[in-house]
Amino acid sequence: MRVEFHFDFGSPNAYLSHAVIPRIEQRTGAKFVYVPILLGGVFKLTNNRSPIESYAGIRNKLPYQQLETQRFIKQYGIDNYQFNPFFPVNTLALMRGAVAAQRLGVFERYVNEVFRHMWVHPKDMDDPAVIAAALTESGFDAAKLMALAQDQSVKDELAANTSRSVERGTFGAPTFFVDDDIYFGKDRLRDVEEAIMAGSK
Repeated sequence: MRVEFHFDFGSPNAYLSHAVIPRIEQRTGAKFVYVPILLGGVFKLTNNRSPIESYAGIRNKLPYQQLETQRFIKQYGIDNYQFNPFFPVNTLALMRGAVAAQRLGVFERYVNEVFRHMWVHPKDMDDPAVIAAALTESGFDAAKLMALAQDQSVKDELAANTSRSVERGTFGAPTFFVDDDIYFGKDRLRDVEEAIMAGSK
């Protein structure tokens, strides 16, 4: 069984999912495969828009979404989340950096640290100087990572990840796949766990 988490650092719901995934892994024995995608690319390919855009003008919709987020945070005891005041953040450099981090063998730590800089101690993470400082603070060779992120093969790989994800049914982030079954949004994590448990019997 292959369990995938298709994510973009710019999604607060992706961070909240990331905070819960280790507990699911511990309970089920499954290991989530993290797949970096570019959410802006997904929106372009699917003609979708962010919730802030698509819910604008719909009375009560955004406040309800915020209420559901607070319920999720309380349900899972997440005590280290802060909404990023620079939201929405252009994450192109960060997501290319994720592919570069895979190649350099530091992907898992990169994911943890960039999510931290986005949603635990929020920074303006579409500013190259801020990104470099954050990566250095986290113990990375920022210059090496950021240089590799500009390599054409890295750019192509992120674009390919994004296109493949959309072809499989993705229209936003976070998106999960349990083998070929798709689940969208942090609120589907319970269903993802149930599917893992059913498939492991």
